Amino acid sequence: MSTIIDTFIAPPCNDEIETLYQDAHLLLINKPSGLLSLSGKNPQNLDSVHYRLVQQYPGCTLVHRLDFGTSGLMVVARNKAVNAALCHQFSQRTVSKVYCALLCGHLDADEGVIDAPIANDPARFPLMSISPVNGKPARSRYQVVARINQPQDDGT
Repeated sequence: MSTIIDTFIAPPCNDEIETLYQDAHLLLINKPSGLLSLSGKNPQNLDSVHYRLVQQYPGCTLVHRLDFGTSGLMVVARNKAVNAALCHQFSQRTVSKVYCALLCGHLDADEGVIDAPIANDPARFPLMSISPVNGKPARSRYQVVARINQPQDDGT
């Protein structure tokens, strides 16, 4: 098994983490794009959602992550018991996740399923790629919401 050396250095992210809900058990936050969920192995990547939140909420733990370039809602546990319960729900797939994306390119079908194993792409980290050998199973259902700037029937 080859070791992936994390040479990726995240550029500074000046955007704030917005707290949308909080109680004694959990936080619901809006993660900005361009901020790591976890600091990672490279010591130059200290800034992350987790690093920032533990300053204000000691003992909080991330239940799941969002990719570096992805913005969106994250659930954060305020203690280990809540973390265990939420992680169990995620692992049992009783939690639904919805992503919205703007794509550059063309999908022939307006909806479908992408079922392919994905892993870190060592050559383009932190990007992911389809990897039949090292990838973890991943399944995503998609639905096109809108098509923008479609070519006309005459090719223009």
